[in-house]
Amino acid sequence: MRRGINSLARMVQQVLALDPHTGAIFCFRGRKGHIIKILAHDDQGFCLFTKRLSEGCFAWPTTKDQVAVSLTKAQLSLLLDGIDWRRPSKTYRPRLAG
Repeated sequence: MRRGINSLARMVQQVLALDPHTGAIFCFRGRKGHIIKILAHDDQGFCLFTKRLSEGCFAWPTTKDQVAVSLTKAQLSLLLDGIDWRRPSKTYRPRLAG
């Protein structure tokens, strides 16, 4: 998952045919599924957030015809917590840090 702000914003424009400046957030998942990057734009510029799961992978929506999927705030929150938002239940309990 090497893409940065500029290449992800360009991907939103070219692949999704959407405007990355609208204030919507765009989530991208790495190939292995344990890293997510979130691209957002506020009035001042772009923000890029990264989250990596220590164990397991993010439950990612599968689509047949669509490239983009809309999630509710609750579904996104579950997704970022490492919980399968389609069947909410904790999938991983972290151990001691360190």
